[in-house]
Amino acid sequence: MRHDDGTLAYRALMPDDVIACVETLGLQSDGRLLALNSYENRVYQVGQEDGPPVVAKIYRPGRWSDAAILEEHRFAAEAAAAEVPVVAPLVHEGRTLHIHGPFRFAVYPRRGGRAPELDDLEALTRIGRFVARLHAVGAAGRFAHRPPLGDVATGVAAHEWLLDEGVLPSHLRAAYESLCDDLFIAIRAAAGRAGPVRQLRLHGDFHPGNVLARDEQVHIVDLDDCGTGPAVQDLWMFLSGDRYEQEPQLAALLAGYTDFRAFDAAELNLVETLRTLRMLGYAAWLARRWDDPAFPAAFPWFGTPRYWEDHVLSLREQLALLQEPPLVWRGD
Repeated sequence: MRHDDGTLAYRALMPDDVIACVETLGLQSDGRLLALNSYENRVYQVGQEDGPPVVAKIYRPGRWSDAAILEEHRFAAEAAAAEVPVVAPLVHEGRTLHIHGPFRFAVYPRRGGRAPELDDLEALTRIGRFVARLHAVGAAGRFAHRPPLGDVATGVAAHEWLLDEGVLPSHLRAAYESLCDDLFIAIRAAAGRAGPVRQLRLHGDFHPGNVLARDEQVHIVDLDDCGTGPAVQDLWMFLSGDRYEQEPQLAALLAGYTDFRAFDAAELNLVETLRTLRMLGYAAWLARRWDDPAFPAAFPWFGTPRYWEDHVLSLREQLALLQEPPLVWRGD
């Protein structure tokens, strides 16, 4: 597919644009739109005249190639065909990725629910089962156009970009640079302790907000960040609190996971590595997107001296955690 950059049109996206995209697929909107919680793409629930609402995702220009988006769609479709509760895009005339004017978009069935509670160990066990089943699908193929996940190079690139762009306050720059040098040493050491770990296709951004639970029914959404990495990438974001709170959560997740798939306990050495890389990447992501009007409105606290002071403090805490023993799983 060929398409124009469309950045200006994307930033000025209007409700009529979203409706026009959906209606090119033969769906008749009733004019009701609800913006859903998404910043990297624009995502709307769109009411239909004859049928339930659908969800339209308008892709941010320049972020993914068409080939990478189609790999995401195929992975979701493979998982859904294997009865993993992944919400896959609708197919229209044999296609899942569509173009209308400057916009690339996909349409999904709407699924309801709310994020699970992390102190509900039974819910975590069910989630562990779903993750294992998704990983069984992921292990059966490869991505050619999606990125590696959990790679220290991504953290290095994020911190170098922040330094090169002069985003940090001058009084924190030296401390941040020195701290990141120590973090990358600790991250590489943790990777050494983990040893070679199996890489597979993953959800990539699997956190409670991307799980919709209602009673016993669960739906997994938003594979926009899917990529290749270790299995623990799709588990660690369900761990919260100190290690004494996290270890029962981990045990519940892996009790469900290992019902369907083996788990390599060596990957637990990577939990704080992945958390640190996400923190570094998140700060750079916000800074890179700051010229998008949606970001200052949604994250008004970002970029203030207090934000950067807290960020450096959090990274210091991560350095200490990286030097502690990994979480203990007694099921291995």
